[in-house]
Amino acid sequence: MTTDEMYLRRAMELAADAERAGDVPIGAVLVDGDLVLVAKNEKELRRDATAHAEILLLREAARRSGAWRLSDATLYVTKEPCVMCAGAIVAARLKRVVYGAKDPKGGADGSVFDVLRSPKTNHRLEVTGGVLERETAEQLQRFFAVRRSAAQ
Repeated sequence: MTTDEMYLRRAMELAADAERAGDVPIGAVLVDGDLVLVAKNEKELRRDATAHAEILLLREAARRSGAWRLSDATLYVTKEPCVMCAGAIVAARLKRVVYGAKDPKGGADGSVFDVLRSPKTNHRLEVTGGVLERETAEQLQRFFAVRRSAAQ
């Protein structure tokens, strides 16, 4: 198992925690040297549209490090970041992002928008998508299938 897969599997565990709490199952891990932080989506829990796993991690990493620039950090997340999260990732100057499933309805790494790799932004970062893509996509698909069947 690669390091990327290891951290993404941990993010999938966090996504399962988010699902049990009633949130969309998205989990994330941020690694910056010896610092390893974890978060899950908490939009429903916090009643906050910005409480995405990525945003929660960026806030906590900045708080702990005392700096908003996280230029040595790698973020692992189960789903392609949305526009809000991608903008925050670029603004935080992350070194790298690794994600699992593509998001054909709102992804910002080329699925709908291209924020993470845009030559128009003031920061370039390494992006690796599609790690454990099948497993992360299935986790999301199961969640939404249950939601759809409950709504009928």
